[in-house]
Amino acid sequence: MSTTAPTPTPTPTPAPTSPGGLLPMLERQRVAALHDGPPSASARRADLTRLGKALIQHEREVGEAISRDFGHRSSQESTLADLWPTVTSIKYLARHVGPWIKPERREVPLHFLPGRAWVESQPLGVVGIISPWNYPLSLALVPLATAIAAGNRVMVKPSEYTPETSALMTELLGGLFPAEQVVVVNGGPEVGAAFSSLPFDLLFFTGSTSVGRMVMRAASENLVPVILELGGKSPALVDTDYPLEHAARSIAHGKLVNAGQTCIAPDYVLLPAENAEKFVALYVEQAQTLYARWRSNPDYGAIVNQRHFDRLQKLVSDARGRGARVIEVDGGAEASPDVGVRKFPPTILLGVTDEMTVMQDEIFGPILPVKTYRDLPEALTYINEHPRPLALYYFGRSSDRQRAVLSGTTSGGVTINDTAMHYFQDALPFGGVGASGIGSYHGVEGFRAFSHRKAVFRQSRFNTVDLLRPPYGKRFDRILKLLMR
Repeated sequence: MSTTAPTPTPTPTPAPTSPGGLLPMLERQRVAALHDGPPSASARRADLTRLGKALIQHEREVGEAISRDFGHRSSQESTLADLWPTVTSIKYLARHVGPWIKPERREVPLHFLPGRAWVESQPLGVVGIISPWNYPLSLALVPLATAIAAGNRVMVKPSEYTPETSALMTELLGGLFPAEQVVVVNGGPEVGAAFSSLPFDLLFFTGSTSVGRMVMRAASENLVPVILELGGKSPALVDTDYPLEHAARSIAHGKLVNAGQTCIAPDYVLLPAENAEKFVALYVEQAQTLYARWRSNPDYGAIVNQRHFDRLQKLVSDARGRGARVIEVDGGAEASPDVGVRKFPPTILLGVTDEMTVMQDEIFGPILPVKTYRDLPEALTYINEHPRPLALYYFGRSSDRQRAVLSGTTSGGVTINDTAMHYFQDALPFGGVGASGIGSYHGVEGFRAFSHRKAVFRQSRFNTVDLLRPPYGKRFDRILKLLMR
């Protein structure tokens, strides 16, 4: 194992942009990994530190690229929700990779002493990362940084929906790492399909559940293990004892950041029937406080492309046609969707039913359905009758009822009395369960997910194992009976 951080010498070789060039690049990284061996903790820290500093230096370019990709997104919002969590995660990984890389002693049974047992974290090899468009920087680079912390080589396939950000990442990472260590692969669906079929040592995917199924199916052909960060319908459950104004403020913010294009955005609200109208009024008030207008508001983001804009309009139209009450948050003279700039108004749906498409698919936009319940058990039953969500938000003061929600539901993660905050805790694992994902990253769980946890037992010169070997006899029976006590 090397002990010093090597100076990177970025290769001039261009990254592959067609399916035919993908496998040779993977093999090139695999050969380099075998040749160089696992990088030291200091080398990994140096790589992470260099990456974090480069991102901070390119803050303006990051914000501008993302805004061009979306048609408009506030540079402050991109820094807050995309760049900042990436930088903090990188710093966290750099601080902890030293202790994490050390062998972990494990208990040895008395009859195997004085032998020793431990677990070593070993790089898996070459990791493939397929990242989405909604947070095109953080959802590519946090998995990348985690893979680097675990000592892996990485190939990244970003979304073709955000070409400006992808081009910036390609240039930035190409200047920091040789292609044998990190490479960005750009291209459309054909490249993406070929990428997911490569014989990686691990494939990490963030995206929709439907595409996640296809990725897992393709990876299974080579028995490639996968981490799938998917989505789902994340409920916001408001209890009777929680101040509605506070809940409305948090839910409005969690829902409307990035115009709702967030995998852990509250997908629908569950609250007591008698509080529905008051909550709607408070939500409208809080949405207008956050975004006094929406079409011409530099803080309010656009929908990423026309296909997704049209999809949101169809969700509202379908709900209205099936009897839902539609409330668009008044933006002055801006109270209808604007096709020209792809700005979609904050919209509330009352009287929703499971027959409506908006209650079947992840919304990924600023539309908030509101459902009511009679009591907490009914609310928990509703949540449990549907696929397990990526996130669950509970607003309630009672510790007993908090515990009832935590133990009575299963979700990828939970934030109590706020929204989305569990994602920003670097020490907590982030991932889904069931239809919302497989595996997790962030924190030490992320490091372990990107590592092979190798079990090692070292036999002592003096040991009793010979007593357990054939030929068996009465002495063996006595020893075995003693061990089984």
